[in-house]
Amino acid sequence: MDLKIAARMIAVLAIGAGLTATAVALRQKQGPEETPVFRSLDPGGDPARTELLRCRDLGAEALKDKTCLKAWMESRRRFLKEPGSGRPDAPASGTGGTPKP
Repeated sequence: MDLKIAARMIAVLAIGAGLTATAVALRQKQGPEETPVFRSLDPGGDPARTELLRCRDLGAEALKDKTCLKAWMESRRRFLKEPGSGRPDAPASGTGGTPKP
């Protein structure tokens, strides 16, 4: 087989593969409607969770809402609570050796 013919065949195959990939990409749906959003309709009666859900639904406007800022701060405080609030302390380092039975 001649080298020119082989190069042309490879070029035609590459162009065909590129066109096929482009057609597949264009047929796929794009945009926010392609991924379903699951939102809780019933927050379970917890007022803090209800407020957080309300703030989530506000979007960018929640950054200006004082009640949303308070709800976020309370949520962070509960999530990042101080050690010593019901948890055992870590053993002190440097006690030396292995524990005695």
